[in-house]
Amino acid sequence: MNSTSLLNRRTILMAAAVGASATLLQACGGGDDEPQRNIVELAQSNPDLSILVEAVVAAGLAPTLSTGSLTVFAPTNAAFAALLTELGVTKDALLANKTLLTAVLTYHVLGTTVPRASVPLGKAITPVGGGFFKVEASGTALRITDGRNRTSNITATDIQASNGVVHLVDKVLLPADKNIVATASALPDFSILVEAVVAAGLVPTLQGAGPFTVFAPTNAAFAALLTELGVTKEALLANTALLTSVLTYHVVPSRVLKADVPVNTAITTVQGQTFTINASLAITDSRGRQSSIVATDVFTSNGVIHVVDKVLLPR
Repeated sequence: MNSTSLLNRRTILMAAAVGASATLLQACGGGDDEPQRNIVELAQSNPDLSILVEAVVAAGLAPTLSTGSLTVFAPTNAAFAALLTELGVTKDALLANKTLLTAVLTYHVLGTTVPRASVPLGKAITPVGGGFFKVEASGTALRITDGRNRTSNITATDIQASNGVVHLVDKVLLPADKNIVATASALPDFSILVEAVVAAGLVPTLQGAGPFTVFAPTNAAFAALLTELGVTKEALLANTALLTSVLTYHVVPSRVLKADVPVNTAITTVQGQTFTINASLAITDSRGRQSSIVATDVFTSNGVIHVVDKVLLPR
């Protein structure tokens, strides 16, 4: 084969390669001439987000989600199907409830663009609809805990749109629907705490807007306290002054998630005195007694609860 034939063959092969590359780019939406789609258009182009699109249209949110700079945690069709079963409603009933639909959808939207690399892990994230949720690492994946303490997995990240970014989730997120008192009342291990809060007249306070952080002693913690003080439960509940001082010593007048706990720093309570928490999540109270935080970040509509295994005592 002469040099001219070789040159012609190379030219043909290069042209074919360029053509194939261009076709691949177009199929992936990567052509320079193709305008980038906004978040709504992006969702409309994905068959697995068809129920989300129906919901956005039914709630009248399409114009809102087509502009600005946003982050959307987008539930798949399977996520919506699971929600319908969980709530015991039909899709038509959900789409017809515009108030609920708007609250749920806006709970999935952040007012800024937050790519995966910038997600503040373990911190409270505030969506445009209000409330908060958190995102944590789960191995190499990311997991969301919503306001009702339900978890959802982020299954795809950083899907770029002209007005922000989309992350796919496998469960519809729901904002909190119970305050601190209602949350504690629903958990059997806090029954004595709830009795104490009622006896001290603190229910209205802990049902307030807050936000509050409550270090909540279990029933076993209260039983140990009764032995330590040498009193009966009835005597403790009848001593309103002592009860109020002890209970308000367990409340911090701000929302402090586990990731935000100021280690080895005095934390001021509603009661006025302080306690400290070390890196192992052990609390030292004003009397030098120690309590362990055995569960963290139980979310409520007006704050967060951390569970402790010993009642804290002010001086």
